[in-house]
Amino acid sequence: MFRPDKGQRPIRIANCSGSVTDPSYHLLRQATKGPIDIITGDYLSEATLSLHSRAYSSSTNPGYLQSCYHAVTSAVKVLAEKRIKVILNGGALNPKGLAEEIRKDVEAQGYGSELTVAWVEGDDLLAELPELLASGLKHLDNDITAEEELKGKEVLSCHAYIGSRGIQRALEAGADIIICGRVADAAPVIGAAAWWWGWGEGEWDKLAGALVAGHLIECSAYITGGNFAGFEEFPIERVIDLDFGIAEVGEDGSCVVTKHEGTKGVVNNDTVRSQLLYELQGNVYLGSDVKANLTNIKVEEVGKDRVLVTGIVGHPPPPTTKLAIFYSGGYQTSYTIHATGVSWAYKFLHYETQIRSYLSSVSHLFTHLSFQVIGIPAPNPASQHAGTASLRVFAQTRDKETVELLIQAKWNCFMQHFHGMHEEIDTRRLEPREFHRYFPAVVEQRVIKETANIIAADGEVETIAAGWPGITEPLERRGSYDPVDSKPLEMFGPTQEVPLGEMVLARSGDKGGNINIGLFVQSEEEFSWLRSFLTTERFRELMGEDWREEYRIERCEFGGILAVHFVVYGILGHGVSSAHRLDSLGKGFADWIRSRYVDVPVMFLGKRRDLEMGDVLEA
Repeated sequence: MFRPDKGQRPIRIANCSGSVTDPSYHLLRQATKGPIDIITGDYLSEATLSLHSRAYSSSTNPGYLQSCYHAVTSAVKVLAEKRIKVILNGGALNPKGLAEEIRKDVEAQGYGSELTVAWVEGDDLLAELPELLASGLKHLDNDITAEEELKGKEVLSCHAYIGSRGIQRALEAGADIIICGRVADAAPVIGAAAWWWGWGEGEWDKLAGALVAGHLIECSAYITGGNFAGFEEFPIERVIDLDFGIAEVGEDGSCVVTKHEGTKGVVNNDTVRSQLLYELQGNVYLGSDVKANLTNIKVEEVGKDRVLVTGIVGHPPPPTTKLAIFYSGGYQTSYTIHATGVSWAYKFLHYETQIRSYLSSVSHLFTHLSFQVIGIPAPNPASQHAGTASLRVFAQTRDKETVELLIQAKWNCFMQHFHGMHEEIDTRRLEPREFHRYFPAVVEQRVIKETANIIAADGEVETIAAGWPGITEPLERRGSYDPVDSKPLEMFGPTQEVPLGEMVLARSGDKGGNINIGLFVQSEEEFSWLRSFLTTERFRELMGEDWREEYRIERCEFGGILAVHFVVYGILGHGVSSAHRLDSLGKGFADWIRSRYVDVPVMFLGKRRDLEMGDVLEA
């Protein structure tokens, strides 16, 4: 028996990873610092699979993530003694291989009879891609077909976002350590909660609640103070070396987000709202198991580092799921030069003109060439660094040889530089590097052959078909709207021109080729102003020189958490692995918008800082 109180209290699910970069020791931390039932971990960004595909196909990489292997094998004894189950997607391109290696280590440590290892597969559809292309696969956000986009291209990886069904089958079969490939980010939490409570298909509100719980804790420290716009209001010692989040999922699908007592970080309404708004599509959060309507979602602090999340409405999943296709886009390079002091803008114009002149006869061979000014020198700077601006030169081409033409142009005019030009002497980043483009398609869930594979004590493998959703509901176009009952801005009294961030917190992130951003405030009165002020047109104005006519904006509101949300379509091109922007993950976008000067009602200024300084004094 796993636990005698299974299904009699909320399940405590901890996260141990939100990225391949997270240290492996966090799994052991979560297992030892307090009571936990299941530990989940998300290792796979959209680009991770494509980045490993070349090495895996050439047998120079095992196809799975070594950090995931070390996380599990370093905690085997504790997992066995405390009867903690583990569900991780670090199997990447080779979940079977990782499961088998972990099984060997479990045996070697003497726990082969106590811990059952399993893997879930079926997400890799590279072999089926020719047939899928012929069926007319389309882009997730537009009508471009995959066949049109991929013609003549080398496809590197093709993975469907599968749901929690295979995970549930593995848990039902007694698995303790479950290794997955490209499951949806929240699928491990959905699978764990559904298994714990015995939910069946059709309990949409409960499943949707678990989907949101999974979304909230999937990004490791992002729920406990990482990537948090209000971090400066807390003592630095409290927001470094952060521990990761925990979701206590109740029988009704509601959850309390928390962390182990006595650990660093903070869980409050603001950190939870920040993560909730991170990488959203809009008011409906899509999953392979369920759709979650977030229109009426609410958060409430119910204790120190404890936030209750309610108000989520579930609907049947779509008959389709996302298919992440990566293909070789060509080669790229980038380098940065610096200018100090007066005439810095003219210095950069001089440099760009010089390089473009050298490349004039071959400029048509570049698919992209840009000269990006980063920052401006401070007036009367107290140090040279403070008085320096940077110019990032970024280029993409179809072949390596064309990249080398830019590199040669750089060296040809090196001694003709503007006065005071300087740069780092390490030139390794100049080397042409292959880049990958992302095509998110939509594929029918019924073409996926998902299975749970249980390794028995004698080494035999039992394969269990996961099946497909029995009930689905077609996707509807997400709502995008300006406020229908906005208040005249004059009614909020006199204003002062200040950065929007003086009263507004926010978080932004990447969704394929798009950036999403959620902005939120602290009171109903502030929200009345924010939603009236932040129209689609106003947001377009705030984007200033970064706005392009080929972009598209969607807008919605979350009144229960006092937030306005936008998606900017197309700003990241073909995704983070080939984006031209320095902020290729869209994480700094929110603070740029917050730094824009706007007319804020004087009655709201200082309130957020006064509120959060109280937290500093209590810390």
